[in-house]
Amino acid sequence: MRLLVLSVVALLLVQAARSGWLDKPLAYVSSISLPIYKLTEIPGEIGRSLEGLFTGRESLREENARLRAEALVLQAKTQKLASLRAENIRLRELLNSANHKEESVLVAEVIGLAADPSSHIIVIDKGLSHGVREGQAVIDADGLVGQVVNVAYTHSRVMMITDNTHALSVQVNRNGVRAIVEGSGLIDLLELSHVAATTDIQVGDLLVSSGLGGRFPVGYPVARVSEVTIDPGEPFAIVKARPLAQLDKTQFVLLVFAREVGDG
Repeated sequence: MRLLVLSVVALLLVQAARSGWLDKPLAYVSSISLPIYKLTEIPGEIGRSLEGLFTGRESLREENARLRAEALVLQAKTQKLASLRAENIRLRELLNSANHKEESVLVAEVIGLAADPSSHIIVIDKGLSHGVREGQAVIDADGLVGQVVNVAYTHSRVMMITDNTHALSVQVNRNGVRAIVEGSGLIDLLELSHVAATTDIQVGDLLVSSGLGGRFPVGYPVARVSEVTIDPGEPFAIVKARPLAQLDKTQFVLLVFAREVGDG
């Protein structure tokens, strides 16, 4: 009986399909089921969108980190180029300074500082093997730095003119007045000792090495007078000066080899 019923239903369906009677109902059912199908697809689409969003953000984050790293590398290279450029400028200034001197010179690099902060001592990379000797004058592109006080085979120690144990004879470039300049222990200050209150010395005067004592060649710029104080009734004036050499940042210096008498 069940088989007979199923057979009849099947025949009816086949007949309906052939006659087109089911087309409209099927189309109606299909149109109703389409929104339902769309609704079932929404969670998947949302998941794919979120996945794409997170993937995109992670990709952007990685790219951002890579770009920052590349920027740091480029910045480091730029700084190195700037350092090399500045170093070349300093070397040219030194060589130009040397060309104006009658003495022969040797370029040396500052490789260290004295451990004692109260001692104005620098260490340079030239020593006995380069012909350096104690008492030798040391200059930079702007002025007198100091003198060699200790020589090893490959390096030397240089006492700067601002060391509180250092003194040298100078003269005022404007009028030839001589005086003694002493280190104050401060990197940017020199003091002139025993300058009579009546001495013709003014703020702005250039002080150069006098050559007296045979330690420093004559005519090297040393300092510029920054202060002159005269106290009525006092026999001596208080005179201060600023070194011309870049003592706190000099990287390269010149060792001066004075010509011997009779040299051409």
